[in-house]
Amino acid sequence: MTKLRQTPSQTVGPYFAYGLSPEQYGYQHGLTSIAGHDMAAGDVEGQQIRIEGRVFDGAGNVISDALIEVWQADALGRYAHPADPRGSNSNFKGFGRCGTGTDPQNRFWFDTIKPGAPEAGQAPHLSVIVTMRGMLLHAFTRIYFSDEASANAADKVLNAVPAERRNTLIATKRDGNVYRFDIHMQGDNETVFFDA
Repeated sequence: MTKLRQTPSQTVGPYFAYGLSPEQYGYQHGLTSIAGHDMAAGDVEGQQIRIEGRVFDGAGNVISDALIEVWQADALGRYAHPADPRGSNSNFKGFGRCGTGTDPQNRFWFDTIKPGAPEAGQAPHLSVIVTMRGMLLHAFTRIYFSDEASANAADKVLNAVPAERRNTLIATKRDGNVYRFDIHMQGDNETVFFDA
């Protein structure tokens, strides 16, 4: 009997961003996205913010086909999830998706609200998933906020990261309510990624 062997891995094709965020890419074939980059539409409680950035490869080149997904708590730290017994702002789902190929500068952005701390020992943050061509597995990271220094100092996850690498997880506040957060997949400024 011949022993079957595992076949070689294949590159993830460029279809994923188009299929998961078709409206952002201008597809008019009846496909709709379950989430977009405008997370704070409608009557949503909380401070309106924008998070924007780009994804870079190890050589410092901008990646034009990344797909970024974020999940966050509402302004009171509640998640829109049945496992959160506190309930949540019914108008805020806390999930967004943006493809970097939809912007001439290959940026991603999310118009959202600033999250509250989900529980003691956690600073306000967004959970992030990065996917792109050539990656067989998602990369998981977090976005913390530069103007939450005392909460960041008490965050258990952030404090588990070596001090010299924590800045790769912190979005810098810019003009108004805009935060800048670039993701570096490799290299000297590589973003800290977590195991799911």
